[in-house]
Amino acid sequence: MGETRLVYMDHAATTFTKPEVVETMLPFLKEHFGNPSSLYSIGREGREAVETTRKKLAKALGARPEEIYFTSGGTESDNWAIKGTAFARQKKGKHIITTPIEHHAVLYPCEYLETQGFDVTYLPVDRYGLVDPAEVEAAIRKDTVLISVMYANNEIGTIEPVLEIGKVARKHEIPFHTDAVQVIGKVPLDLQREHKDVDMLSLSSHKFYGPKGVGALYIREGTEIDSYMHGGAQEWGKRAGTENVAGIAGMGKAIELATANIEGHNEKLRKMRSRLMAGILEIPYCRLNGHPEKRLPGNLNFSFEYIEGESLLLMLDQMGICCSTGSACSSGSSDPSHVLRAIGVPPKTAQGSLRLTLGDANSEEDIDYVLEVLPEVVGKLRAISPFYKPANEFEK
Repeated sequence: MGETRLVYMDHAATTFTKPEVVETMLPFLKEHFGNPSSLYSIGREGREAVETTRKKLAKALGARPEEIYFTSGGTESDNWAIKGTAFARQKKGKHIITTPIEHHAVLYPCEYLETQGFDVTYLPVDRYGLVDPAEVEAAIRKDTVLISVMYANNEIGTIEPVLEIGKVARKHEIPFHTDAVQVIGKVPLDLQREHKDVDMLSLSSHKFYGPKGVGALYIREGTEIDSYMHGGAQEWGKRAGTENVAGIAGMGKAIELATANIEGHNEKLRKMRSRLMAGILEIPYCRLNGHPEKRLPGNLNFSFEYIEGESLLLMLDQMGICCSTGSACSSGSSDPSHVLRAIGVPPKTAQGSLRLTLGDANSEEDIDYVLEVLPEVVGKLRAISPFYKPANEFEK
């Protein structure tokens, strides 16, 4: 084996902050530090930066600036969309439709709402993690007040039929929310045309090479939703609190860069992903999780029989390879992934899962290195497993 190198393949968890983004942020951490609600010049400069970013996000999403609300990130945006809509519409009904493979930022608010008298339907998904729009329509009741289905799954990369689900929601006049945290810079969005049936959309800056701690929620004009934070008049009185001006300015630059050449970016990722996938699938007793084609361009998720994912991660880390077993937000849990369970992966197999997510930090040399290291690491772990025998032994 060659020299150890650092290979970052966990872009679904977070991305590095691009130098151009940092440069955009610095003035608002130094000389332009004023409160954006102030009337003097260093405050007005902050206000201008906030409103400029609002326009940049609106342009990138095909929305209008007044439909963009800044938040602290994807988790807050999801919480606001779910709870804000549910409470605003509870006199009309208390039924919500979602899926069992959503990020916990959607699932946990739904569980909370169940303690408040709401009824939540968790639609099944197929073995690839796809939701059937016909099943969404079949689940609708007279008291349904919200449908929330993620655009693409953060663990297995499957891209959902969001356009079709949106049409179902619009037909029945039910607000439709989608967690689009993973798709910014990977899927072109146009909320006034192609995605005109999406009423709310969540995004998070640090998933597309912007700073952490800042995100946004798109809320289509006319959508019934409660205010999320009460205090000052920021964000048209719906989300109080002094704005994170530097973070917001950085997010504006990041989304400009991320959406400048989506197809060219995707083509590079798909090429690397295809070679990495083909090489990994040569490892015995390995399965690809998620849809083989309808998936994010840089996402790969595998389950390896007869090994434990945590041990795999630690050994890969020793070799300089940074990746995950699933959602970074659930890395402290020893339970099998809720996403893998939902698509029918047996618990023991799910425990041996590995997520590799590619991005701008990766090169063809990184692919070579992972394909050199990973089979050897899997082999070492299987060699100490009491359940594993070489392939020809299983056939006896």
